[in-house]
Amino acid sequence: MDTGKILELIEKVNGFLWGPAMLLLLLGTGVLLTFKLRFLQITKLKTACKQVFSKPENESGDVGMSPFQSLATSIASQVGTGNLAGVATAIVSGGPGAIFWLWISGFFGMGTIFSEAVLAQVFKKSEDGELRGGPAYYIKYGLNKPLLAAFFAISIVLALGFMGNMVQSNSISVAVNNAFPIPKIVIGVGVAILAGMILIGGTTRIGSFTEKVVPLMAGLYILGSIVIVALNFNQLIPTLKMIIVSAFTPQAAVGGFLGATIKDAMRYGIARGLFSNEAGMGSTPHAHAVAKVDHPVQQGLMSIFGVIVGTLICTLTALVILMTGVLNTGTTGAELTQQGFYVGFSRLGNFGGYFVAIALFFFAFSTIIGWYFFGEQNIKFLFGKKGIKYYRAIALIMVALGSVLDVELVWGLADTFNALMVIPNLIALIGLSGIVIKSVNEFGEKYEDKKASKKAILKKGLSTTIIK
Repeated sequence: MDTGKILELIEKVNGFLWGPAMLLLLLGTGVLLTFKLRFLQITKLKTACKQVFSKPENESGDVGMSPFQSLATSIASQVGTGNLAGVATAIVSGGPGAIFWLWISGFFGMGTIFSEAVLAQVFKKSEDGELRGGPAYYIKYGLNKPLLAAFFAISIVLALGFMGNMVQSNSISVAVNNAFPIPKIVIGVGVAILAGMILIGGTTRIGSFTEKVVPLMAGLYILGSIVIVALNFNQLIPTLKMIIVSAFTPQAAVGGFLGATIKDAMRYGIARGLFSNEAGMGSTPHAHAVAKVDHPVQQGLMSIFGVIVGTLICTLTALVILMTGVLNTGTTGAELTQQGFYVGFSRLGNFGGYFVAIALFFFAFSTIIGWYFFGEQNIKFLFGKKGIKYYRAIALIMVALGSVLDVELVWGLADTFNALMVIPNLIALIGLSGIVIKSVNEFGEKYEDKKASKKAILKKGLSTTIIK
């Protein structure tokens, strides 16, 4: 079977997996949780801000990560090719209106990702002197569905540890190869070696890496994007109007843009929104599970910022592409994003192309680190520590091979496995939503009550861990 036929088959499978039922389940879960939590992403935004910039009392120790390290590791996975290359493919396939549905996915996704983080904290487990947790744990111990938990664990290892990281490596090789005359396979091998040097250090080195690199890379990319938007400020209002109108209006084919229906805008906007913010996908809970906090809701509030940062970067990428007029040039993926920055920074020669290549390298590389960590947690769930060395070797080989594969095939495989891991996680989120609400009510009564003493609360035995 040639590549074309394989791609055609994958597209048919994804057309089914990412059909109306999946979109309804994904968005519906976010809507349901948002209403159950009484729009917590708005009402507790101030409290969330305080949590991000505060230092909890029990942060010391060698086990697990600090709350900020956990957030940084989560954002490392959320901010990757989905924010640059993925947004470009979403606009080409679904039209500018896809960005509107990406916003909708992000807003309701905050309720979803909050619930994931809370459940990850509630059902985390201490094994072999380290903290572990994630959907496999709350599916097994919360829903009492060990087979479904195993299905999720296998799916996420394939989706992120293997196929997903091939996507990241592929986008790195394309972007760097376009900017610098380096063979793609050399780039892939180099990325695999660098990743291996970090991964061999375990949770401590991963947390140390992400907390330093993620704020810097996100800040520089946001700054560069804002500069281009400012230089084309007269196009801002028309572009925003185009995004909103296109979300509800079929788009005609123009130039390299093939045209899109409303269904296309919804499908690609929500799919790429998921790939970017990962809300509901069941990936980021693994990072939030190992955070050392006093109460599960504290890390849940931290998790909201991952969606905010990821959606902001996606939006800025879309604005650069649309405001610089490069949408109809016939390119897609990282190349289209590079063209947008090249045009935006045209006064500075090739700076725009170099800027995206470097930004995408750090975005995708940090995602490789985060996704590897998520996969490793599930390898431990399935096989214990004995499976790590085999997983690590296969994952790094996949990173190297991903650099030379066809981008459409890689993206298609990523969408397939993403869908397979979403389903059991969303089932668990709906089934365990009562525990999330109970945690929020407890947090409100005890932690947000100004008359309550934090020391008195801790003396009552309030714990973030049920499973020991």
